[in-house]
Amino acid sequence: MARRRTRKAGGKALEKLFETGIGALVIGAVLLLLPQFLSNPMLKQAFERGARMPAWFALVGGALFIALHLILRRLSRQHDAPRHEPGWTHSHPSELARRAHSGFPATETPPISRLIPHDAGMAAAEHDRTRETAWSAKVFQQIEWRRFEAVCEQLFAQGGFETRTQSHGPDGGVDIWLHSKNADGPAAVVQCKHWGSKPIGVKQMREFFGVMASHKLQRGTYATTSTFTADAAQFAKDNGISALDGERLLALIATRTPQEQEQLLAVAYEGEYWRPTCASCGVKMVERSSRGGSRFWGCRDYPKCRSTLPMRLAAA
Repeated sequence: MARRRTRKAGGKALEKLFETGIGALVIGAVLLLLPQFLSNPMLKQAFERGARMPAWFALVGGALFIALHLILRRLSRQHDAPRHEPGWTHSHPSELARRAHSGFPATETPPISRLIPHDAGMAAAEHDRTRETAWSAKVFQQIEWRRFEAVCEQLFAQGGFETRTQSHGPDGGVDIWLHSKNADGPAAVVQCKHWGSKPIGVKQMREFFGVMASHKLQRGTYATTSTFTADAAQFAKDNGISALDGERLLALIATRTPQEQEQLLAVAYEGEYWRPTCASCGVKMVERSSRGGSRFWGCRDYPKCRSTLPMRLAAA
């Protein structure tokens, strides 16, 4: 109970840190822009001189607050991750045989369950691997999270952007960097979430906006196979974020030429498209079984990497 209270208090402190950062950015922007609306030249000049230093202090401080929020939040998630896969014990001899059968050494402890923020359970051993010949929501259901990111990257590349991604490791809240061919530095960022029925909430949208602000970017796209809550959609609209749910993504794909749509489909179904990728190592995961008989995905590089993902069997 005490731990739960501490975690709740820590969550409120992180939210307060984020709100403080956003507030400081707003104050700094107002102080810089307000003189432009003053008609009196002397008053305008005096205000600009007096407000310039506080404005930049507010902007820099706000960016630091948001960066600190992101760092502390990541550390908090790692600390709160469950330590063992449910159902593992160490006392019964038959359990050692189960571990050996599942591919884990009998003398090793079971993998630490570190769930990656993707609905990787959408891929499973009994997955219907009949490839679709045209784009539909079923394509998103069949592919794993890394294939979804690759489709989004190709979609923006077809739109004229130069794209940059990383296949695994910490991404800092950015999955795809979009670069304009006529400008230096990134023009926008994209966050991809391969979720099933769970909608993207305003919390995730605020975090993405914080990432945009820390990189001083005015444009961003949040793409998901799922949907957005009403609050998340409104927040995106108010802050210059393009919110692309599964339906809007399919509509965007439909605007491409037949050849481009076939190209996107080929990207989606490339390789073992149904087998999830370990976000830490960038390798395909393998099927494991727990003591209770439930199946899950484990990193191929165990015990060096102990990442696991739940497995949801696809409907017949």
